[in-house]
Amino acid sequence: MKKLSSIFLALSISLIASETQTRTGTFPEKEMKTQNKEIAQMVAKEISSTLPQIIDKYTTLSSVKNNDTTLVYTFEINTGVKSDETVQKEDRTRMKQAVTTGICQSSRKFLEAGINTSYVYVSAKTKVRLFQFDIAQKDCPTNIN
Repeated sequence: MKKLSSIFLALSISLIASETQTRTGTFPEKEMKTQNKEIAQMVAKEISSTLPQIIDKYTTLSSVKNNDTTLVYTFEINTGVKSDETVQKEDRTRMKQAVTTGICQSSRKFLEAGINTSYVYVSAKTKVRLFQFDIAQKDCPTNIN
């Protein structure tokens, strides 16, 4: 009888371990994408309720939307006397580097979960799209915390 109990206990432990592995294993990709889409929708809705937001003397956050699992932030830039073409030519590289670094730091958990970020900048004057920076986890250095 003691041997039968030991076999039963061993089988029970094995069964529990295999079930636990299944439950804690990789979350199915389709379900993860659905969950991430819902999270992106909720975040966009929440932030949108506080807009527009003045970021600095040149920049206003005017909208946040989700495009599937990507959060799309749209900013209006007061370019002053600079033309749209001059801003695009002179400021793109500096802005891309600053935006990428900022997103990689502030949105690290979202990026790790597969929720990407897109920053769109438009001219406050002309409404012309000046830049768009799409940031995913692969765009971030591994040493940023």
